[in-house]
Amino acid sequence: MTRFKITSVAAVLAVLGSAALAQDITVGVSWSNFQEERWKTDEAAIVEALKAAGAEYLSADAQSSSSKQLSDIESLIAQGADSLIILAQDSQAIGPAVQAATDEGIPVVGYDRLIDDPRAFYLTFDNVEVGRLQAEAVFKQAPTGNYVMIKGSPTDPNADFLRGGQQEVLQAAIDAGDVTIVGEAYTDGWLPANAQRNMEQMLTAQDNKVDAVVASNDGTAGGVVAALTAQGMQGIPVSGQDGDHAALNRVAKGTQTVSVWKDARDLGKAAAEIAVALAEGQKMAEVEDAETWTSPSGKDLTAKFLAPVPITADNLTAVVDAGWITQESLCQGVTDGPAPCN
Repeated sequence: MTRFKITSVAAVLAVLGSAALAQDITVGVSWSNFQEERWKTDEAAIVEALKAAGAEYLSADAQSSSSKQLSDIESLIAQGADSLIILAQDSQAIGPAVQAATDEGIPVVGYDRLIDDPRAFYLTFDNVEVGRLQAEAVFKQAPTGNYVMIKGSPTDPNADFLRGGQQEVLQAAIDAGDVTIVGEAYTDGWLPANAQRNMEQMLTAQDNKVDAVVASNDGTAGGVVAALTAQGMQGIPVSGQDGDHAALNRVAKGTQTVSVWKDARDLGKAAAEIAVALAEGQKMAEVEDAETWTSPSGKDLTAKFLAPVPITADNLTAVVDAGWITQESLCQGVTDGPAPCN
């Protein structure tokens, strides 16, 4: 009986010690910007998961400035961050921040966007697959015709991952002469206004002879739809990603074909849990479902990839059932639309 009591006390102390350790951890998060609707969702998921782990949350918004992001990260380190989650504004410019963290023994999680450095754990959705899903949905609606490719930011490696996946799907039709890419452009900063301007220029250049648009996220898709609507061309196939509420509403209205949904709640939760585990001394390779992944530059990184889900008019109910969006928001302004807006 006495031994049982001692063992129980020891177990309790071990639990308390573990809780105290978690409470001593501070995770610093460096956001590239908050222009996209989804980052607020990511942040809420990170904060919730850190709170559950007993860890503290620090953050900074680089406001689309790579130089500000470097100073932000210096500040997060100075404030005592034990690990960092970084959504890189510029994958090339972020190098000194990774070096500064490494010098202080602070682990780094490259969040959603590649940081091409083996010292940073890479956490994202499978962006090549996202590109495939975007092109597949558009191609299903427009198996022939003139295509425009609206890419992401040239400073974000995801833009090229997406574009590679899109090309995989379209290549056979291009080779057969069924699909012709008549315009292609990066979108500086992923800004919808820049995407709209690019789309307007391409419509002018093609005398509006465009049959489909593969846009790389929901923000750029919004700019594309605005340009198409101004020409009375709304309703031609347009892709996106992120499951932005406005984009899902466009899918319900029929002005956007697909939004590849990357549940930011899952990504944020995973990032927080990985950041805490690394701060506690876990090795990157020991993270659940971690794999060795070779980057386009040939570097071997430790990474974890989550699976995306394409949302079209055929499965809009899924995002409502998951609590991602309310039926009211999804169906705003929709009359006689797809389920659940019918």
